[in-house]
Amino acid sequence: MGMPSVRFTDARVPVHGVDQLLDGRSRLQRYLDVEAALALAEADLGVIPAAAGPAIAAAASLSQLDVDRIEAEVARTSHPLMALLVELDRVVGEPYGGWVHWGATTQNVTQTGDVLALRDVHAVLRRLLLDVLTVSGQLAERGADMVMAGRTHGQQAVPITFGFKVAAWIDQLLRHLDRLDEVGDRLFVAMLGGAAGTFAALGAQGPAVQDALAARLGLGSMRIPARTIADPQAELVSVLALIAATGGSIAKELITLSEVEFGEVAEPAPPGVVGSSTMPQKRNPQLSMDVVTISAQIRACVPLALEGMLHSHEVDGAYTAMTDDAVRRACVLSADMLSRLHLVLGGLDLDADRMRANLSLTGGLINSEAVMLEIGRTLGRQKAHEIVHEAAEVARSSGLPFSEVLAGDPRIRQHLNEQQISLLLDPTTHIGCASDLARAAADRVKCDAGSA
Repeated sequence: MGMPSVRFTDARVPVHGVDQLLDGRSRLQRYLDVEAALALAEADLGVIPAAAGPAIAAAASLSQLDVDRIEAEVARTSHPLMALLVELDRVVGEPYGGWVHWGATTQNVTQTGDVLALRDVHAVLRRLLLDVLTVSGQLAERGADMVMAGRTHGQQAVPITFGFKVAAWIDQLLRHLDRLDEVGDRLFVAMLGGAAGTFAALGAQGPAVQDALAARLGLGSMRIPARTIADPQAELVSVLALIAATGGSIAKELITLSEVEFGEVAEPAPPGVVGSSTMPQKRNPQLSMDVVTISAQIRACVPLALEGMLHSHEVDGAYTAMTDDAVRRACVLSADMLSRLHLVLGGLDLDADRMRANLSLTGGLINSEAVMLEIGRTLGRQKAHEIVHEAAEVARSSGLPFSEVLAGDPRIRQHLNEQQISLLLDPTTHIGCASDLARAAADRVKCDAGSA
């Protein structure tokens, strides 16, 4: 698996260790773990001599092998596994070394070994996603009653609360947690079908050996161990891309709301963080910008993962390599992104005063729906919409306060007095269930994520 083309470093971000789980020597040891489990399973079933299994398993440790020799031979032979097998055979010695890798092909061992790593990586990513959910729940509670402008199509629409905005993020993230859990059943499986996936080298005992191998490794067992099957890996990348899309959307929103012209939120910025080499006042949303960039890179892995499913005949190594690369990139970058998102959401500054000030920018127009609905009870919705729309256009073109225009319109004064108009234009009176939905989302985090 190749390294991602871009990595992001920031002293504020804890090391997640996903790349270390996937590195070269860790992979070699996992392949040895598979070889040990294979030998023990075959010995138990009488496929190889009973003593061969324990002998091979006892030698299957990098600490007993010449790793430098293995790595040099991998480079010389351009084969990912043969040098490891030769060295393991040498260390096991006579009379059992010849039973190493019995009935298996390279991809059986490498793919099963990589699945072991993905199981560990999956646990890390799941924990990071839970961390993001936890701070999101806290943020939803903190902003549940914090009234702000809801915006649609780039324009102020109706009032909402900041907590409601976070609730929409939580709703997506909880579904992503479900998706991440569900992919495990299909992904964490052992493969031992041999050269073409037919168990030709093991015969009728092949399925039983694969099941025993899987049980020893704590994995499921592939129903059809065909080497062309890569949809579980593509599914994982797709799920990570969905998580990335939500993360990127959150970060993009925070970047916008932190612009000076909005000023409603601010990314945490500890003392010493520098925004610009020439503009000392700058407080850039650096972590959020990282999230946007990393999110795009993760999503870009999906076409490669899907392309990796297009094998010809019973396997094509080019497509296996595509799958490996897409999976590694998506996993490492997802951990990078979630680590940053956790920091941002956990330390986000909220400016309730600025939110309220921005609500006043339209002079009450943001509550025009409330006025329309109130007079619509008598006039009907369509007629009310026409009257309030005309009043809004007058207020916008003349610069007069919306309340004054409404109060001066005889069609409206028939139904509303100034006090009623003032109450209807109060943003806090037209937030619907926003606060309740925010708290409900926070409770779901406590319930669903807390028990996970």
